[in-house]
Amino acid sequence: MPVDAFASRLAFYFIAQADFFEEVAKFRAARRIWAKIIRERFGAAKPESMRLRFHCQTAAATLTKAQPMVNVVRTAFQALSAVLGGAQSLHTNGLDEAYAIPSEEAMKLALRTQQVIAEETGVPEVIDPLGGSYYVEALTDRIEAEVLAILRKVDAMGGTIRAIEEGYFQREIADNAYQIARRKASGEQRVIGVNVHVEPHEPPPIPIHRVDPAVEARQVAAVRAVRARRAGPRVALLLDRLAAEARDPAVNLMPTTIELVKARATLGEIVARLRGVFGSYVERPIF
Repeated sequence: MPVDAFASRLAFYFIAQADFFEEVAKFRAARRIWAKIIRERFGAAKPESMRLRFHCQTAAATLTKAQPMVNVVRTAFQALSAVLGGAQSLHTNGLDEAYAIPSEEAMKLALRTQQVIAEETGVPEVIDPLGGSYYVEALTDRIEAEVLAILRKVDAMGGTIRAIEEGYFQREIADNAYQIARRKASGEQRVIGVNVHVEPHEPPPIPIHRVDPAVEARQVAAVRAVRARRAGPRVALLLDRLAAEARDPAVNLMPTTIELVKARATLGEIVARLRGVFGSYVERPIF
């Protein structure tokens, strides 16, 4: 397929971390890099193909159990950096997600955070509000140059698959995570409530979401009811076909998968059958 036939429909997923200006520059650099790659490497000609559309989520790794109300502030700044960087859609984390999935109140506050940015601050009215800032422009240039250098290194290694097989990405991520952990442990990277402005440990002053056991029982009953109503022999036949097709790398598995879904096979049944052919991915240990 010509790249311009589908490139405009591609979308990306990014995380907004804590360093405000760095995150804005990261998103701006990503947009530049995509335009260059899709044009120079893949020959795109349409402007729509060169537009990087991305969804962004605030960084769960930055949320703390200590003083969880501070997470509201963290999330607001991270969400703002995503908007200033050009995000098309946004997910803001709940203040209690260091403990559990968010409560209804935490989810509502996360939504209101987005709505304040969208409807009160005025920042969505400008396409690139920080464009022209000497600091943001310099950071954008630096990040772009460093990312392109990494891409050249991956190319020299033989491409992304070879880099994965050699543990390159896992090693880089693990090394970075280790350095961040060291900086937090030493206090070099300040985290409110964890290594600076620490308060005595107390139970969280917020309600924590608890899953009602009745929810599990209700879902189990619903799955059993679906299995009782569906055409069992057809599902079994399709699962066998899926497993056979999965053994041939040249076969497209989507048509049979779609048939299985229409026949009311469960996700667990489909995945279990594919797992029997492909096995389960185990990340190569780095440390």
